Amino acid sequence: MLTVDFDRIGLRPGMRILDMGCGGGRHAFEAWRRGATVVALDYSESELKDVRAVVGGMLAAGEIPGTTSDAPGGVTNGDALNLPFPDDAFDVVVCSEVLEHLWADDRAIAELFRVLRPGGRMAVTVPNRFPERINWALDDKYHDTPGGHVRIYRRADLEAKLRRAGLSLDGVDHRHALHSPYWWIRCAGGVENSDRFLARKYHDLLVHQLMKQPRWLNAIDDALNPILGKSVIIYSHKGAGARRTAA
Repeated sequence: MLTVDFDRIGLRPGMRILDMGCGGGRHAFEAWRRGATVVALDYSESELKDVRAVVGGMLAAGEIPGTTSDAPGGVTNGDALNLPFPDDAFDVVVCSEVLEHLWADDRAIAELFRVLRPGGRMAVTVPNRFPERINWALDDKYHDTPGGHVRIYRRADLEAKLRRAGLSLDGVDHRHALHSPYWWIRCAGGVENSDRFLARKYHDLLVHQLMKQPRWLNAIDDALNPILGKSVIIYSHKGAGARRTAA
């Protein structure tokens, strides 16, 4: 289930896209399906191992246009604070659910700006403040774990950070409203206790939505997104005359 709307950022075949902090690879896979040249970067080698396996299956199934052997781009281990790419390397940058894990988020944003070409577009997503505050209040283990969330963003604060880096804002969206109650249920009973009956049943509902895309369920999700959306997405672009700013 995608968080970023690729139509909104104008992703087209042949474009160079960085999925920074790709995790399981969901945005990278969709970009490959759309014919983009994709670099899926993550700090976790175990995550990247799974991404490589899925990409191999996509190649074998002919799901990546225009290639039969290697996916255009690649899967790369790297550090968000020191991206291993030259300036202006990408047409599109996606950073989904990453910044809330990083103490030095300003440095990471500066790096994303640096590798985005002038005129290129960026989508940054973080947990939405209202649902996230409830999760933190219900169970410390939701965030107080190695690699966990280190902050809850105010949307205005994140927008200010993006502007300071040199980006121009294009709009905001909210997604995955039905995921918020699921995490409230998990946290209320202990986030590590995912096998509890109510949590399992709600998870089944989310899987049903993902696999079957029922109109009624998607309509509820869309209606609730402005209030309960689990993720907030900020769309921006790098002006043609933009210059790199110090982190």
